[in-house]
Amino acid sequence: MAKKVIITCAITGSAHTPTMSPAIPITPEEIAEQSIAAAEAGASIIHLHARNPETGEPTGDPAIYAPAIRRIREASDAVINLTTGGSPVMTVEQRLTAALHFKPEMCSLNMGSINFGFFNAAKRISEWKHDWEKPYILGSEDYVFRNTFRDIRYILETMGSEGSKFEHECYDVGHLYNLAYFVNQGLVKAPFFIQFIFGIMGGIGPDLDNLMFMKQTADRLFGAENYHWSVLAAGRHQMPFITQAALMGGNVRVGLEDSLFIEPGKLAGSNAEQVAKAVRILGEMGLTPATPDEARAMLGLKGKAAVEAEAHVG
Repeated sequence: MAKKVIITCAITGSAHTPTMSPAIPITPEEIAEQSIAAAEAGASIIHLHARNPETGEPTGDPAIYAPAIRRIREASDAVINLTTGGSPVMTVEQRLTAALHFKPEMCSLNMGSINFGFFNAAKRISEWKHDWEKPYILGSEDYVFRNTFRDIRYILETMGSEGSKFEHECYDVGHLYNLAYFVNQGLVKAPFFIQFIFGIMGGIGPDLDNLMFMKQTADRLFGAENYHWSVLAAGRHQMPFITQAALMGGNVRVGLEDSLFIEPGKLAGSNAEQVAKAVRILGEMGLTPATPDEARAMLGLKGKAAVEAEAHVG
């Protein structure tokens, strides 16, 4: 039987702004519809951020998340993975508010502090839709995305007590060692899920040799049998890196949070378009996308029914 590959789709994120692409979903309705379409295209995990529906600014407000989450749950069996990263300008408490409220099956968790720069994107834009966008983008030259050992412990203990598991986002090799510390402390238990991240300014570079090194380091620290892994790469590196990850036996992440393009010089029309391309790439290798329930079994998640019994989506 062909190996099943988990496809995560990161729907909207916080770094890209409305001016950069008309395809970025902003309102809860747009986020829900793109999430449902991505799931129908083959994504088993939907990685969610939320935005102010009027301006497109990142927000952690559960009231804005709620309509999107409700609609996705009604129309899809996809695993909902809520960010605890939010945006680099939010406090840890703001970033965690929605996850605490909804008690999802999964949360993202950045495994260390990094410089998080996307200020070069401003060079390509002369007119902005909203006043907040340009200062936000240019301000990233001075952003430190804070995730101290205390912050990570707080999120692990708080969301772990709710039964949520994590997409452990590792932007550099040191983040794997940070994760190993928490594994050794007993706060992270197998099977866990590592997202190797490449091409963010401030993190490890988008060189395929770095992917090999990250995987070899993780195998040495954790044992290959104790974790599942996935790859995301920013911008033009997205599709080459997921292809290499699939060849190496890994899982993949796509979505407009990570790249606005479907091919060089051509903006993607939707998240589902990227998922469909990932499915085609996998199919050429004889690989099959995991269903949501297969992803749940692989990652040891608590299940959709448990979330619906615990969470408040009103």
